[in-house]
Amino acid sequence: MQKKILFSMLAGCCLALTSSAQVAIKPAIGINATDFSKDPASGEYKGRIGYQIGGSVAIGKKVYFEPGIFYVKKTTEYVTESTPELENQDFNISGIRVPLTIGFNLLGNQSSVVGLRGFGGVSAFFLTDIKDLNKDDFKSASWGTYLGVGLDVTIVFVEASYEWSLTNLQKNIETIDVGKTRSLFVHAGVRIPIGGK
Repeated sequence: MQKKILFSMLAGCCLALTSSAQVAIKPAIGINATDFSKDPASGEYKGRIGYQIGGSVAIGKKVYFEPGIFYVKKTTEYVTESTPELENQDFNISGIRVPLTIGFNLLGNQSSVVGLRGFGGVSAFFLTDIKDLNKDDFKSASWGTYLGVGLDVTIVFVEASYEWSLTNLQKNIETIDVGKTRSLFVHAGVRIPIGGK
């Protein structure tokens, strides 16, 4: 499944490069905050700051398609309430996020000096590492959907999006069930036009 998604993304990029569509490469870096949808009876999960680095390729003008790939580290803190003498614990999850975005330029377009965009899409998250929990108890892939906004100023852009996981993180939820993830992503980067008019 991972190979199919990546192959489809690369094929779409190659097709766009050979057409007259407007294309821009968008390397980016940013931060995120993630929490889980289910809290245990003894405490709660709180999102802490993680990070992501990667990029995407925007294809189109007023309406655009934008596949991307990012290395993401998410951190969530477990805060104990019933046993305050115990230390809080951080859970660190790392993986590859592949967002597939459809967007609309509300003001301007990719060639404008200033632009405002709205976007949404679906994403896949492929787990590569998890600390303080058993990786075998977690699914290797999870799926999500998101909505966001972006601001473009010349070649610089800033984007913010909120993502809801569509699948539980865990395979076996008999012992502990953290539910689904909810993540806020904020990142910035540059747009590098490579084709179209």
